[in-house]
Amino acid sequence: MTDVIGTEQVAKATALLQRYKTGKAALDKRIVDNELWFRMQHWANYKNEMMEGKPKPSSGWLFNSIANKHADAMDNYPEPNVLPRAADDEQTAKVLSKILPVLLEQAEYEQVYSDTWWRKLKQGTGVKGIFWDPGLRNGVGDISIKSMDLLMMYWEPGVMDIQDSPHLFSLAVADNEQLKAQYPQLEGHTGSTLEVAKYIHDQSIDTSDKSVVVDWYYKKARENGPPLLHYCKFCNGVVLYASENDPALADRGFYDHGKYPFVFDTLFVEEDSPAGFGYIDVMKDTQTAIDEMNAAMDENVKLSAKARYIIQDGAGINEKELADFGKDIVHAAGRVTDETLRPLQTAGLAGNLITYRDARVAELKEISGNRDVSQGGTTSGLTAASAIAALQEAGSKLSRDMLKSAYRAFAKECYFIIDLMRQFYDESRVYRI
Repeated sequence: MTDVIGTEQVAKATALLQRYKTGKAALDKRIVDNELWFRMQHWANYKNEMMEGKPKPSSGWLFNSIANKHADAMDNYPEPNVLPRAADDEQTAKVLSKILPVLLEQAEYEQVYSDTWWRKLKQGTGVKGIFWDPGLRNGVGDISIKSMDLLMMYWEPGVMDIQDSPHLFSLAVADNEQLKAQYPQLEGHTGSTLEVAKYIHDQSIDTSDKSVVVDWYYKKARENGPPLLHYCKFCNGVVLYASENDPALADRGFYDHGKYPFVFDTLFVEEDSPAGFGYIDVMKDTQTAIDEMNAAMDENVKLSAKARYIIQDGAGINEKELADFGKDIVHAAGRVTDETLRPLQTAGLAGNLITYRDARVAELKEISGNRDVSQGGTTSGLTAASAIAALQEAGSKLSRDMLKSAYRAFAKECYFIIDLMRQFYDESRVYRI
């Protein structure tokens, strides 16, 4: 029997992937830049010739806002509660309500939830993948949930819902030796022939001994019923696995639910894209202004605190002794006047400059919804407990709004889990509740 998916089909998929990458290039650049902003190394993102060779302080106002949003998310960690749709579903719903939390714990979902929230806040979109992993539980297989890197995922440009994309690609970088051990057909075909976007790191990361593995998901139409979902894993043009080449899945599809096994959770929605934008995109301009003002103010304070002089050429003053503050006596060869030696004064910071900088900090807090009261702080004159509680409740509405989208995504994830249990749980399993 001839394989349906071979070298020719993979070559076409690779060409399609390159087209998808071109359409997503601007988003990839923004994701890489935002990672620098989050790590407070964003001076590399913009050029300022006046700042060349000078200290570049990075204040943590933007980071503090992101960290507080993540703390809100972790304080509201979800738990599944399955409700019956009909009277005869009641017992099943009760059983699933007890089993799902155990399954999520075994899949280390809390860590996945945390990682995805960091990415949602930094990149504007958190993505989770819900897969069937046949290698788990000593080869019995079980459901695996992973936080996906949006930088390594590609879809058709212009779609709003990821399920509307005819193809979806998920990329990963893997070690060549491990790949050849798992897939002997890759012997002689390893190496980095496919370029992927990369984050900017402090350390040097060598990828010369790694290859890019592509998980290619695609939907195939059929006459009656919804389209079938098929899956192909390939590397450097070599097919590692294809569900259409598997007799058991060729007419059934890879997953019975027929959907891409990914849930996109966007923070702020963008039109014609399943990916959104996040708080860093909103705050970066204000954070830039604050950091540039801090750099100028720091330089002013240093200049104001340091004694500097203007010396006339040929004045005969010993400059080394003048610059050495440990010397009590400075020698001069001639007559010293105001014309030959004059202190160079630097004007101190005006109060209105500091007020303006503080106003920009307050602006950043305002646009990010990270006001002092939402962190437990209060302004002067506010002492009544009921007033503080009322302000904190009102100040948390932005957090409640972004958590609602996370709960909707969580519900989708639970439906994926139930669908995978329906398809792959073909023997009795025991759960310790």
